[in-house]
Amino acid sequence: MADTRKPSQDFTLRIRRYDPESGQPPFWDEHTINLEPHRSVLEGILQAKGKYDGSIGIRCSCKAAICGSCGVRVNGKPGLACHTHLSAALKSSGEDGVIEVEPMGNMPIIKDLIVDMDAVHWKKIQRVTPWLLAQDPLPEREHIVDREAMVDVTQSMACIQCGACVSDCLSMEVDPLFIGPAALAKAYRFVGDPRDVQQFERLKDLAEDPHGMYDCTHCFKCIEACPKGVAPMNQIMRLRRRAGGDHHINDRNNGYNHEHAFVKNIRKNGLLHENDLLADSFGGKFNPAAGLFLAKSLPVITRALIRGKATLKVALLHPHKADDHVKRIFDTVEGREERVDLNLYITGYDEDDKNGAANEPVVVGAGDDGQASPSAPGANAKGAS
Repeated sequence: MADTRKPSQDFTLRIRRYDPESGQPPFWDEHTINLEPHRSVLEGILQAKGKYDGSIGIRCSCKAAICGSCGVRVNGKPGLACHTHLSAALKSSGEDGVIEVEPMGNMPIIKDLIVDMDAVHWKKIQRVTPWLLAQDPLPEREHIVDREAMVDVTQSMACIQCGACVSDCLSMEVDPLFIGPAALAKAYRFVGDPRDVQQFERLKDLAEDPHGMYDCTHCFKCIEACPKGVAPMNQIMRLRRRAGGDHHINDRNNGYNHEHAFVKNIRKNGLLHENDLLADSFGGKFNPAAGLFLAKSLPVITRALIRGKATLKVALLHPHKADDHVKRIFDTVEGREERVDLNLYITGYDEDDKNGAANEPVVVGAGDDGQASPSAPGANAKGAS
């Protein structure tokens, strides 16, 4: 069979260099390497290191997208250097055709492309007690677990701790104390395991922590960054549903009660009635917490009125009432049997990428409407059974 791979060609790597111990500011270091387009960015970095400058700092091990050691940012996007083809990196580069490689974000730099995972990533992983808390005493024989239960945690188990999601997390940029997507995905791995006897305690801890699971802003960055399809944000949403739906645990920002008040408000009015929503979220207009929250929200309300995003007539009078059709929709949905959220983690191979630097399973999920989704690895599967 003829070799269909393209011949080697020149690529220019622009590597972000920085050694905190040197006292010198960061700088860009360019090298031209010669490799086949199907080779990985990691191979390019190692060629530059071996041929031009042995002082280039890069952490790597397996070179096969298994160990998670070589996390970097290529052209501004986090990922595994060994899992990023030079051809793909060239396509995503700027007009000058230079491939930029930087260290991951949200973590201190040790040297060049090596970041301090212990200071941030592993510290946050330890925060969520990343091991099974089984019943005591342990059963004499094996602990039988339903297949569906293990399928539900399979997606979170695929994490290789590369830190790509941490690197791109917008919440961590604003709040470095945020537990983070990787640690919360790891937390769901045990919250979703029926053998764990501390599920309520885990959820209560993560819900009440001001930097816990409700600090996520749903930016989807972690889903895009993950090379293994773990979809950390989806795991965070599962934590929230378990905390609120299964255990009725309310968070510091009253999110669980607010969600239920929002749904009831729409059923009653058809369109959201802001004036009732705040009070209903706190259990009534005369609840002290509602008054306190209203006082804190006055600056936001004032700006909304000034900019025309809200009017006193709509906010106070809200003449619109839900018609029977809206109520029938609610009754139909709420009358269905309770859904069971599952991660349908289906693996396969992309036919267009047979000669990749590191062929990896492709995760195909189903959207909330139950239709198959050809999205990037990490698509969430939410089904009913």
